Amino acid sequence: MSKTLVIVESPSKAATIGKYLGSNYRVVASVGHVRDLPKSKLGIDVKNDFEPEYIPIRGKGDVIKNLKKEASEASKIYLATDPDREGEAISWHLCHLLGLDPKSPVRVTFNEITKDTVKAAIKKPRAIDLNLVDAQQARRVLDRLVGYEISPILWRKLKKGLSAGRVQSATLKIICDREKEIEAFVPKEYWNITVDFRHKKPFSGKVTEFKGDKLILSNKEETDKVLEELEKGRYVVSNVIKKERVAKAFAPFTTSSLQQDASNKLGFTTKKTMSVAQRLYEGVNVPGKGMMGLITYMRTDSVRISDEARKACYGYILDHYGKEYTAYNVFQNKKKDIQDAHEAIRPANVFIEPDEIKDVDRDLYRLYKLIWERFVGSQMAPARFDTTQVAIENGDYTVRAYGSKRTFPGFQKVYAPMRDEDKDKIIPELKVGEELEAENVSTEQKFTEPPLRFTEASLVKEMEDRNIGRPSTYAPTISNLMEKEYVERPPRTKIIKPTELGFTVTDLMEKHFNDIVDLNFTSEMEDRLDEIESKDVDWKQILRDFYGPFKKELEEAAHMDRIKQKDVPAKDDDGNDILCEKCGKPMLIKSGRFGQFMACSGFPECRNTKPIIKSTGITCPDCGGEIILRKGKSGKAFYGCSNYPQCKNSYWDKPINKKCPICGKLLVEKHKKNTKYACSDVKCNYTE
Repeated sequence: MSKTLVIVESPSKAATIGKYLGSNYRVVASVGHVRDLPKSKLGIDVKNDFEPEYIPIRGKGDVIKNLKKEASEASKIYLATDPDREGEAISWHLCHLLGLDPKSPVRVTFNEITKDTVKAAIKKPRAIDLNLVDAQQARRVLDRLVGYEISPILWRKLKKGLSAGRVQSATLKIICDREKEIEAFVPKEYWNITVDFRHKKPFSGKVTEFKGDKLILSNKEETDKVLEELEKGRYVVSNVIKKERVAKAFAPFTTSSLQQDASNKLGFTTKKTMSVAQRLYEGVNVPGKGMMGLITYMRTDSVRISDEARKACYGYILDHYGKEYTAYNVFQNKKKDIQDAHEAIRPANVFIEPDEIKDVDRDLYRLYKLIWERFVGSQMAPARFDTTQVAIENGDYTVRAYGSKRTFPGFQKVYAPMRDEDKDKIIPELKVGEELEAENVSTEQKFTEPPLRFTEASLVKEMEDRNIGRPSTYAPTISNLMEKEYVERPPRTKIIKPTELGFTVTDLMEKHFNDIVDLNFTSEMEDRLDEIESKDVDWKQILRDFYGPFKKELEEAAHMDRIKQKDVPAKDDDGNDILCEKCGKPMLIKSGRFGQFMACSGFPECRNTKPIIKSTGITCPDCGGEIILRKGKSGKAFYGCSNYPQCKNSYWDKPINKKCPICGKLLVEKHKKNTKYACSDVKCNYTE
């Protein structure tokens, strides 16, 4: 008896859905895209109105063969790829490969992988949404034109292996602009005066005003003068204002806010956050309950939640915390015209509590706990605080003190944001006219600070605020900038800063391809691309409008002179120059065939070179040396002992500071679906 064939993207998703649908269905995976533009050439017929030249992806021959075989034996075929532009395009490509009519009811979508949702979706198939497909095609073709036509110019004029991109180059400019602001920043001196008051409950306040205007002290002389005048006067309470402050619950997560919170609270990179979220979405083996998808689809910029999810969450809060904690919170998206096809990121079933997967996988548990707490908190009553603002006069000067005490935790019972304003700070009961005695008056010299460098979290927020890229592009964009060595993350920090190469590439792009790095142009292009999906705009017309001016820029850039990269001094972890051990001159960072290395600035008189050593902090189990990151003759990175060639211990995968409980060798990172770490000895089968 022939079965209904359901095609999804990943094997783990196929396993989860297969268990829900039963024996009358056959669920298989396409393992991502099956057709794409060729890697070896542009793959776009510009003269034929930008017609894409799709081909089966190399290496997918067996997968495609198997899909065709399964399709030929099936009574019916449903395409259940992810519910977004990319997923819609994969289904459209599958239609072409399998001979299906895109206008027939072959497409099935669900925002969460639960038994009821999947079974309901199978009963409501629809045609392929060609507007969604065209929106994906427009982005793919536009990105290919930018990447494949600019990159060769960068190779010829600057360095091989470089790349440009519509979102990538604009994001790099954001990072470079911030670094320029920091470099141009001139700190200004200012002083603060704090008064500690003697009382049954001691408290402190700051001198903030002079004759009702803001007090600005720019040097010690001015500050000492104020101290003298305060010493002569009396401190008298002039005003006490008591209010209730209400802190409303946060909206459930979008892709951007999840990446930011996971970075700040869990230390996850954007790439890791999306990888772990994907596993939570596709299915986790919950002890005693089997395989199930734990969260809704994780690529979304919507804060909407379904009525069913809201009712379930209301019931959970009522049962576990009481009626006073319940609320009916509806959140609005920042952008009015946002695509609202998906819900916010939330638990698929709020009654599956985080502790149920605590022993399954630490990363899965921590991220699910964050998502679960944010969602439950989003449907809870506000937190309430009693606040006190006190004004204390001393002659012409005003001292202000602020107090706050939480009276009702509300949503903070479940989801606690990282905010100083929510911490209790007690001010004693004071009356207007009451005279106070100063225990101590202290001064503090400070300087204005430059803008902060971006972290992954703050960069994602900046990209979202400036409308650069979309939820699916934040993580891969940042990863690509790191891989191309346009930006770097200094050791033991979260900050991202541009390299000299990043500056050079951005300068070149600004000079010859200004539209690509112009943030307003990039933002407007994102909106136009969205209109293909929302307003049925002709996607090829957008390409026509873009390509005319772009072609002229390409022709002009082809004639520019070759750019020589600036020499960058090599620094140690403390920021000091690394000196050549042969002649004492500073070492410089150079780029070669296999990546970066250090070379003496005294060249050609001194030809000393040395590799750039990246420490791992892991001790070699064979000789006690340190395991460091190296590069082989092919340029491929590996991990080896610092005592080479005396010790030849090495690893292709990154080792961790933990030994195998079976054989005692070091464990290495794997990051596979069901394997995070494995023994470095291939003869030992230990994994975890």
